[in-house]
Amino acid sequence: MPMSQAFKDRLYPVLTDIVSHFGTPFHIYDETGIRETARQLIETFSALEGFREYFAVKALPNPRILEIMSEMGFGFDCSSIAELVLSRRIGASGEDLMFTSNNTSREEFQAAADDGGCILNLDDISLVPKVPRMPELICFRYNPGPQRSGNSIIGNPVESKYGVAHQQIIEAYLEARRRGARRFGIHTMLASNELDYRYMVQTTKMLLDLIKWIRKEIDIVFEFVNIGGGLGIPYKPNEPAFDLRAMGIEITKLMKEFSRQEGYCPRLYMESGRYMTGPHGVLVVRAINRKEIYRTHIGVDACMSALMRPAIYGAYHHIEVLGKDPQKGLETVDVVGSLCENNDKFAIQRPLPPIEDGDVLCIHDTGAHGHAMGFNYNGKLRPQELLLRHDGRVELIRRAETLDDYFATLNFDPDVLDLRS
Repeated sequence: MPMSQAFKDRLYPVLTDIVSHFGTPFHIYDETGIRETARQLIETFSALEGFREYFAVKALPNPRILEIMSEMGFGFDCSSIAELVLSRRIGASGEDLMFTSNNTSREEFQAAADDGGCILNLDDISLVPKVPRMPELICFRYNPGPQRSGNSIIGNPVESKYGVAHQQIIEAYLEARRRGARRFGIHTMLASNELDYRYMVQTTKMLLDLIKWIRKEIDIVFEFVNIGGGLGIPYKPNEPAFDLRAMGIEITKLMKEFSRQEGYCPRLYMESGRYMTGPHGVLVVRAINRKEIYRTHIGVDACMSALMRPAIYGAYHHIEVLGKDPQKGLETVDVVGSLCENNDKFAIQRPLPPIEDGDVLCIHDTGAHGHAMGFNYNGKLRPQELLLRHDGRVELIRRAETLDDYFATLNFDPDVLDLRS
């Protein structure tokens, strides 16, 4: 169910005051909900020694959110230099960080090695000789190819740009060991926003079977298996929630059985992003125009630069109109932004209460891959981010972009290469 009732109970009674103080548009995140989800995940795997969640920074790269995750004991899954820097600025270091890039440059490898290093998770066997100095602990991202199916967001593993192919995985670890690696982990990420918990159980079994085989072939003991992220959230009303408890029971059973058979048990790592923060954020906008042509269009004061998932994935985000009861009548509308692209729509032919200029709309489940996926096409500026604190205070955690920000990259020292002969 989009946006929990508990979040609504905390937010809606004070939302008019928040809008009056900060203006719209803004993303606002619920600290209480984020911490509760983190506690549930920790409790789910409490029987497995060394379990750790590495929060996927790409989902919500804001330092205040990362501070909350760090306080919960989580590490950070990074895939760029900026994400490494952001995580290090809030105090993460060494094995608090897992760097999983793809098509990795030498500059990125150097950044991964700086400031105490990190867990280096290599995406391809060709990257092994490109690592300037092989760390003691190395991990590879595994792509099982036709052995597994993915989903619409990440795609078919055979067609995916990610990971080391099955037929390359042995040689990848051998080459890393030849170059100095002495500690090993393995990682995979095959699906995104997956609502069937059994997929993650199958992924765990796949990795455990894989490391049994690798150990027999080249005598490597694995310190951890990272089953990736991809735990889904129910964006639509009445859509079933991900069964975290069932997943925990079955994965714990698999890990315990592996320990009994092999005489040791690797640590279990995950890198959830959407599941941790997605339901705990909303994009708050104001209706500013109503257009009646072949359809009714409700124009709001944000566009897809603030939330692009509906445009690029056809994703559903539930919408509520503050103070209006859907039981008292609905009209079918498109909710649209001002970008010069026809797919700039938050909702298409959506039944909503009648909307007038000035009404406040809450677009649900924007706590992951919302602000983070923003862009500046058409000169559009990304909105502010707020945090609804557990004590009821509301904190500005990122200001809105300005025109000065947009034009900042045009301030530079002249540099002209004269190629005239």
